[in-house]
Amino acid sequence: MNQDLPADILIRRVSLLPLPHQSRFIPAGWLSIKDSLIIGLGAGDAPQIPARLCLDGRGCLAMPGLINAHTHAPMSLLRGLADDLTLKTWFEKYIFPAEGKWVNEEFVYRGTLLACAEMIRSGTTTFADGYFFEEQVARATAKAGMRALLAQGVLDFPTPDSPSPDQALKRAESFIRSSAFSSLIHPALFAHSAYTCSPWLLQRCRDLADRYGVPLITHLAESQSELEEVSRKYGRTPVNQMESLGLLSSNLIACHCVWLKDEEMDLLARRGVRVAHNPESNMKLASGVAPVPELLARGVAVGLGTDGCASNNNLDLFQEMDSAAKLHKVHRLDPTVMPSPVVLEMATLGSAKVLGMEKEIGSLEVGKKADIIILNLQSPHLQPVYNIVSQLVYSATGADVRDVIIDGQLVMQNRRLLTLDEETILKSAETWQRRIAGDKSQPLQQ
Repeated sequence: MNQDLPADILIRRVSLLPLPHQSRFIPAGWLSIKDSLIIGLGAGDAPQIPARLCLDGRGCLAMPGLINAHTHAPMSLLRGLADDLTLKTWFEKYIFPAEGKWVNEEFVYRGTLLACAEMIRSGTTTFADGYFFEEQVARATAKAGMRALLAQGVLDFPTPDSPSPDQALKRAESFIRSSAFSSLIHPALFAHSAYTCSPWLLQRCRDLADRYGVPLITHLAESQSELEEVSRKYGRTPVNQMESLGLLSSNLIACHCVWLKDEEMDLLARRGVRVAHNPESNMKLASGVAPVPELLARGVAVGLGTDGCASNNNLDLFQEMDSAAKLHKVHRLDPTVMPSPVVLEMATLGSAKVLGMEKEIGSLEVGKKADIIILNLQSPHLQPVYNIVSQLVYSATGADVRDVIIDGQLVMQNRRLLTLDEETILKSAETWQRRIAGDKSQPLQQ
């Protein structure tokens, strides 16, 4: 790379959506990148500056990369393993047994590579993950060149990487302290939920996260069965249980938050809790509809996530935006609820706020990280364009993404992955499918 060049990448003749608001749409403009940062953008013709790489954006839109606020990347290898089940049956009869039998370091590494390939191809540049053997998630994420908040999982019972909660905590601390992170990867802690983690364990997780200044991620008030189980055990709702243990704070990322009372939403707002909304997983498992409009009205930071492939079953945030917008409209019988600009912001700057990265990513601004996706708008389903934000939320899919730039580096160009060997990744997925499907002890659905 020639360090003397004014720019590393120059995108010319491209439409720009710097922020998720239609008023900022630039129908024809340019954007320049140096090292990992956006150093210039504007309307009209690009300045005559030399660059290492020039991208022609004619017929295309450049926008912030999408940010997946909650997923379990290695579970891409369990996609379709168990569908059309209640959350409790899905977990206890299928997912937990499969994880206990098959999840190891190789599974996690290969599953994460598969997830990263899918996310890059569908325009996601950053994701938040919670799982086991998280160092292998970090290894695969670094190889893919993606940005991520990665959280080591902790539960009350033996997990694939830890025989006890004490060992899980030690593993989590070791992961947080590890220096084996790229500049794109940030550590966190994942305490699964109030029904799979004892009060003692949740408090230890809180203390560990606070000690190292890293986010604490948890599933919260996801289903009615969770509500009933936590109430039976502790005499409190999941939210009040977390409050009694001192976990509700601006350091907490609460995923799902479906079953909330008004006073609990007020409490989350006062404590500064950040929320990851996962509409397709909630729909598929019939968990319910999260009160996202009410949370947003209270000033709660809400981002958009897919959850894992075992309960979605894909990682396409464009599809997730479409679902988020429509779900809340039909649930409230109000077509004005969750308009497209609100939903697009949830998948970009909103998710960046949830991950604590809004100063770096989530919008196209000079000085921010160059996490950019370029969509080809020249397809029948994307024409004509009257409202670009509406078009992105209701018409676009991940397959419309042409190029992906993360931290100033091109990781996909003209739909070809540059950091990952897609053929090898797909062959590995087939191998894992044969192993798991051939296991006669695994209660696979017919």
